[in-house]
Amino acid sequence: MSDLQIGLILAGVLLILLVLLFNWWQDRQARQQMQSHFPERENDPLMSQVFEPVVGQRREPTLGDGSKDDEVLPAHELDPTTEAVIDVSFAHPLEARDLAQELKHLSRVGTKPVRWLAETTEGHHHDFLQNGQQYVALQLAVLLANRSGAISDIEWSQLWTFAQTLANLHDGQVEGPELERVVGRGQALDHLCAELDAQVGLSIRLAGPMPAQQVIAFVKEAGFLPFGRQLAWLSDAGIPRFLASFDGHGPEQVQSASIERVDLLLDLPNSPADGQAFSRMAAVARDLAGKLDAVVLDDSGRPLPEGADDKVDEQISEMYQKLEAAGFVAGTSRTTRVFA
Repeated sequence: MSDLQIGLILAGVLLILLVLLFNWWQDRQARQQMQSHFPERENDPLMSQVFEPVVGQRREPTLGDGSKDDEVLPAHELDPTTEAVIDVSFAHPLEARDLAQELKHLSRVGTKPVRWLAETTEGHHHDFLQNGQQYVALQLAVLLANRSGAISDIEWSQLWTFAQTLANLHDGQVEGPELERVVGRGQALDHLCAELDAQVGLSIRLAGPMPAQQVIAFVKEAGFLPFGRQLAWLSDAGIPRFLASFDGHGPEQVQSASIERVDLLLDLPNSPADGQAFSRMAAVARDLAGKLDAVVLDDSGRPLPEGADDKVDEQISEMYQKLEAAGFVAGTSRTTRVFA
């Protein structure tokens, strides 16, 4: 092999090394730019049991009018303990209307709800989109676990594909955790919440079938109020303490002309902590039973004894304390998002 051939080979190797070095430098600059938009947290809140503040429910992508009221609304923070986040940055700012069009069908992947935060050119973060604003980056957050189980690799891949497609359309970049880490965190959260989840039920068994509308009217007169498609006994803050259903259905879903059973359900994670949670529900059940000529049964189908209330209250209070110690305050939006 001549000196010329050796020289050409070495020059080619050197050129390849220079190209690789240049690509590495560009990638490093892009990552630093994205980190300046969305700083990473050093600690894993799930493992350290350090939890973020409660955040509100996700809203659909909508356009505000840019009024003063819109400007002072704080953006809801994402929750790294219960959500996995994908960062998407755009090569050029997107108009609010264009971004809203891209996000209008993104509400969940599989059984897991998805939220987002959009960053404006001024560095503000919105969980709603304002007319006239331009956005340079987006955070997509998917719930790691709920009562449907831990996030699956398919669900995470669906969100990642959406993010990658969105980035490709606008010459952007995507950054997020690896699939294995997301699935592992989801399984850990699912295991933790399974140990904290609890529901207590009572049944009011009627002596015989009664007209459905008559029974529903009795329940409303007792103090139950509409809450979505259900009837609920509400706290002073408007949070359901317990729910009522009729032969296993909400009042609007009852299809038969008669009802044989009214069920009351105390869903601990989704109800406000209360030292008399069970005795309160039992008192309402006994009152309804007296009016409907019925008998109150526990969740094992046995008649509810009079002296059981205080003991069950103590057990439920312990569960409320365990929930709070784990960072899930009962009845708050953060907790109801996971225990749904």
